[in-house]
Amino acid sequence: MDIQENIVNKVASSGLVTLNLEDYFHKGERLVYDIKDNLFHGLILKEQDFRAFIKEHDFGQYAGKNIAITCSADAIVPTWAYMLLANRMKPFANEVVFGNLEILETVLYTKALAQIDLNSFAGERVVVKGCADLDVPVSAYVEITALLTPVAKSIMYGEPCSTVPIFKRKD
Repeated sequence: MDIQENIVNKVASSGLVTLNLEDYFHKGERLVYDIKDNLFHGLILKEQDFRAFIKEHDFGQYAGKNIAITCSADAIVPTWAYMLLANRMKPFANEVVFGNLEILETVLYTKALAQIDLNSFAGERVVVKGCADLDVPVSAYVEITALLTPVAKSIMYGEPCSTVPIFKRKD
């Protein structure tokens, strides 16, 4: 009796297509720009002082980086201040958003997933890989599900050997 004669890799022959969201992770550095450091007495933004800062600040230091602009102080910050920062950062930065690092990550994934050729998943049984070495935000799983639902035959979550069904097209 030969033990190796009938070993079959059922996962490989299942016809499942695995989509790993880690493949869409932007490798650029992430940082938070907290406008609180530009506040007068930690309370209010003075336009003349802020415009002087904008003029003198080295925005080249943000080259290729992903930036979340926020204010951690309970202060009066006019909208135009955030707009000025974004305007000066964007020519250098990969991405600039208003919010925290979680919002930044959501925006990065949303933009990356929008570039996927969904036709390559048309009629396929797709497994969205669940175990990740990187911290993939839940928003990315929601976004890919919304994108795949109109085209995929089925969507599952997990690993090809152990999946949770999410969607199955009724034929």
